[in-house]
Amino acid sequence: MGILSLCFLVFSINGLVDAQITTEPSEVAAINKLIDYWDLSSKLNLTTDPCTQGASWAAEAANPRIACECPANICHITHLKIYALDISGELPPELFQLTELMDLNLGQNILSGSIPPGIGNLSLGINNFSGLVPVELGNLTKLKSLSFSSNNFNGPLPVGLGNLTSLEQLYIDSSGVSGPFPQELSSLKSLQTVWASDNGFTGKLPEFFGTFTISQHCMHDYRRLEGTALEGPIPSSYAALTKLEDLRIGDLGGEDSTLDFLVNLTSLSILYDFLSSRLSLFLEKLPVAGEIPSEIATFPNLQTLDLSFNKLTGAIPNSFQDSQSLHFLYLGSNNLNGQIPSNIITPQLRALDVSFNSITGNLPANFAKIRRTVNVVGTLVNGDGLLDEKASEISDCLLSGNKCTEKVPIDSFAVKCGGAQQASSYGVRFDDDSETLGASSVYTASNNKWAVSNTGSFISNPNGPQYTAQTASQITGTLDSELYKTARISPNSLRYYGLGLRNARYNVELHFSEIQMDDSESWRGLGRRLFDVYIQGERVLQDFNVKEEAHGSKRALVRSFEANVTNTIIDIHLMWAGKGTCCIPVQSTFGPLVSAIHVSRASLGTSSSNDDKKKVGKIVGITLGGVAGIFIIASVFYLWWVKKTPEHVPIHTDSPKKSLTSV
Repeated sequence: MGILSLCFLVFSINGLVDAQITTEPSEVAAINKLIDYWDLSSKLNLTTDPCTQGASWAAEAANPRIACECPANICHITHLKIYALDISGELPPELFQLTELMDLNLGQNILSGSIPPGIGNLSLGINNFSGLVPVELGNLTKLKSLSFSSNNFNGPLPVGLGNLTSLEQLYIDSSGVSGPFPQELSSLKSLQTVWASDNGFTGKLPEFFGTFTISQHCMHDYRRLEGTALEGPIPSSYAALTKLEDLRIGDLGGEDSTLDFLVNLTSLSILYDFLSSRLSLFLEKLPVAGEIPSEIATFPNLQTLDLSFNKLTGAIPNSFQDSQSLHFLYLGSNNLNGQIPSNIITPQLRALDVSFNSITGNLPANFAKIRRTVNVVGTLVNGDGLLDEKASEISDCLLSGNKCTEKVPIDSFAVKCGGAQQASSYGVRFDDDSETLGASSVYTASNNKWAVSNTGSFISNPNGPQYTAQTASQITGTLDSELYKTARISPNSLRYYGLGLRNARYNVELHFSEIQMDDSESWRGLGRRLFDVYIQGERVLQDFNVKEEAHGSKRALVRSFEANVTNTIIDIHLMWAGKGTCCIPVQSTFGPLVSAIHVSRASLGTSSSNDDKKKVGKIVGITLGGVAGIFIIASVFYLWWVKKTPEHVPIHTDSPKKSLTSV
């Protein structure tokens, strides 16, 4: 049978060669025009027929790629990939002469304009398209994957997308669309992956997202719905997502949600019985109320659970003890109480955040030796070796009702976020902040003037869990370029605390520079970072975009605020709210970023860059005023003296002429 098959294959190939199969001439002309239009001749030199068998550009990994199907003596171009090659301009009309195109990937370029009607199967993520999403997309009924993430569309999703009943993947995050999800999307029963974060979606969180099921041969089910204007509660239909691998919902408005829909997701152990599997649940800032169901901790493949910044009450269930699967557990900033489970820190657990809860108890004495990152700031949990004396004071002073005083209060502090100590051009010494932080860490400065905490995991980041950023490029718009060449970054929550401050009013100066996202004329320049900033619990910046505010990347930007300190501590909180692009230039490029912080007592007159400018202005003003005063006095004296001179001596009001003589 094998010999016969081989003979048949050889015969078939010979038959194709003998028949001299060629590409449809109109498609050859079209592809050559596309190569010229996008200046791809150096990367794709078609010296032979585009559908030549075994051509280098037909390989699966080729980029650019042209692949064909040849059902008869004429071949048709069915696959076209021009990915991340910075092609620009609009979509030329020649593209639509490839009428048999089944797979089009033009992602991660800088294409602009609107998408013309009639386009084929497409992946157009990370471009610069604008206008409305074409209603003609609803005609692509055999489409399995649709991606137009990270673009600048506007308006609603077309209801015709409900016709794409074969669709399995929908990537529309950061695309600019808005309005409610069309009810017609409930027809997409095969939909497994939905990335829809960072859009202006309104209305209720769609109930039909809980009705989609996946085929038995597929191993992935994702829902990402962060950073929208959708409203809760989470529908009970989501309890049917028994094959869920990754659920991320955040920042819902409207009614509070509960976690009851999670209770029946116990069959996850059947589906994800392999090493690389994980179940990730990010349900932060929804808000979620009520108690944590004890069943969640028993899910055998649950690796990441983030329920922070909600309204959860009650105790942490004892079922979290001795978990064999949890790697990251974030329960911070809730209303939890009771004792922390004694064996909650397991060999598998890499990060634990229970900060800002009214919980008590003790952490195991040896947890610090196994290098776990733990944050218990703002709790009554006792962890020997976790918090030094000063960090323990943070926890005490941040607890509601506690009154703190400082024997030797300070009036200022400055931090070089993510970098080594540095003195600025205006005389302020910024302390070293190069300590390595983890996914849930607290670090107190050696001078005990400030502390920093980080919470969150950069999942899927190809560079690993890095919580600082750096650049060798020169930073413009400042005399202190080195101050901005490093930064602290966080996937979720980054907080700086000033410690032992005198109770007074303070100037807070935050220094920023976007050093991770490019602003070049490339797809890498299309990234957007948005985050919020709170000082003493008050939001002072919302959807803050450093690159946009500074008019480019690697440019210095300073924002100044005032705040009251009434309990010896100042809390500067930078938080990601699910907005901005997720994956430019690489996955997990998002979240808050800050280069330096300077806090000084307002009543003393600070030595910050802005205040130095004010001082210089005052000095110049005083100097000029003094000079003017002396000039006025001299003028008056001169006029008085002239009045005493003989009347025949002239007083010149114009510039004297060279030949001028006395009369």
